[in-house]
Amino acid sequence: MPGLNHSTTSEIHEVLEELYRKYNRFERIKPDPLQFVYRYCESRDMEIAGFLAAALAYGRVRQIERSVENLLNRMGDSPFEFVVNFTDSAGKNLTGFKHRFNKAQDICELLRILRGVLLQHGSIEAYFAQGLEGDQANVIDALSRFAGGLLRRYQRDTGTDPSKALQYLLADPANGSCCKRLNLFLRWMVRHDDVDPGIWKSVDKAKLIVPMDTHMARLCRILGLYDTRTASLATAVRITEGFAALEPDDPVKYDFALSRIGIVEDCNGRYRPKCDECGLLELCRRRDSF
Repeated sequence: MPGLNHSTTSEIHEVLEELYRKYNRFERIKPDPLQFVYRYCESRDMEIAGFLAAALAYGRVRQIERSVENLLNRMGDSPFEFVVNFTDSAGKNLTGFKHRFNKAQDICELLRILRGVLLQHGSIEAYFAQGLEGDQANVIDALSRFAGGLLRRYQRDTGTDPSKALQYLLADPANGSCCKRLNLFLRWMVRHDDVDPGIWKSVDKAKLIVPMDTHMARLCRILGLYDTRTASLATAVRITEGFAALEPDDPVKYDFALSRIGIVEDCNGRYRPKCDECGLLELCRRRDSF
């Protein structure tokens, strides 16, 4: 780990392993939007549900749950079939949908793009895999080709520039975005354990990038993985490299467990009696985080 001695690194590794054992369990998935992937048995439906759930994974947790539930209910029993057969008429099923600043029109535009991808390539995975190169240190360049390619498809098919709202759903790391939601989607699709379904086989989990949000930024600062106040793409890479020093083959292994502390345990960086039960307590005290 950058800037840490061996004994400190070993201690942090033990703490993270304990958190992994405690939180990385199937029954702890809810209220994470990952829960909606497991609503389906077919991998093609799981992939579409995961992509849409991750795309809407911004805002308050309960609001995300309600929005993803609402959207998937409107799409019927098979998200894959809904997208492949998507038409303007089918788009009427989404009338009135809204998640914060993304509205039904934005989702319809996204589904039209996905329809073209599925008809041409068969799956999101197959399309994403086109951007992979063996010598890449991580998935950032592939993510940029993926998001940029989808937006260019929209531009080509419609003759118009994508809206700001659609660009937000398909954040491109080339523009400096942390791409938290796309990296979250990749974690779900690529990793396989009690939490992540890992239905993709063409992407190496060692090349994944930690999905960065305010919770993860705060906790990784406590762990000593970085010391800046901004959570940029460069920060996400640096944090991922720190985790890779512990788990070279699986640098995002601890993402779900750490996110539970922020989301489920409602950690805000201030001491509360509940903190006495947290495995990060001593590290927080040591770094004067309270």
